[in-house]
Amino acid sequence: MTEVHTGASMSLDGFIAGPGETGFEHLFKWYGSGDVEVPTAHPEQTFRMSADSAEHIRALIDRTGALIVGRRLFDMTNAWGGEHPMGLPVVVVTHEIPDGWPREGSPFTFVTDGIESAVERAKALAGDKVVGANGGTIARQCLDAGLLNEIWVDLVPVLLGGGTPFFEQIKNAPAVLEGPLSVVQGIDVTHLRFRVRRP
Repeated sequence: MTEVHTGASMSLDGFIAGPGETGFEHLFKWYGSGDVEVPTAHPEQTFRMSADSAEHIRALIDRTGALIVGRRLFDMTNAWGGEHPMGLPVVVVTHEIPDGWPREGSPFTFVTDGIESAVERAKALAGDKVVGANGGTIARQCLDAGLLNEIWVDLVPVLLGGGTPFFEQIKNAPAVLEGPLSVVQGIDVTHLRFRVRRP
């Protein structure tokens, strides 16, 4: 059965973005902290990571078949110029489909009837691979609905002091996790992997 995982670069105080959408230069510094090239679906964007982080990211990309993101991220990135950097199909959870979408040949699918429907659609697109759910609101909705299987944290040595938490106001707190299942030490980051324990 296709699983749903979430992952994000997170500060030591639990934020995936700082106040007013700041702090990304710290949260994503590790994407350029080494000399091992990791290409993306955008030829002009190549990451240069430590060898351990590169191996971690390549494994993550290889196991992922589809993504779920919220409308806010879709809009903030301007739809990644038409293709997500991972080169995967993307399900966008939204209340209203944006003007001009969907476009023929686009990797984006829009779901307006909730997270369960979005996960079902993403699983169909992912086949036998994992669905990756964006951190923040989408990850929390998956967790609250009992649909989240694993949480991956790219823990960055910075304190942002506020902003957007990885998880906020979860319904059935505390949510107990198993692990870490793996710990990978990169440069400017520690990669952690946890399993969501079922009641």
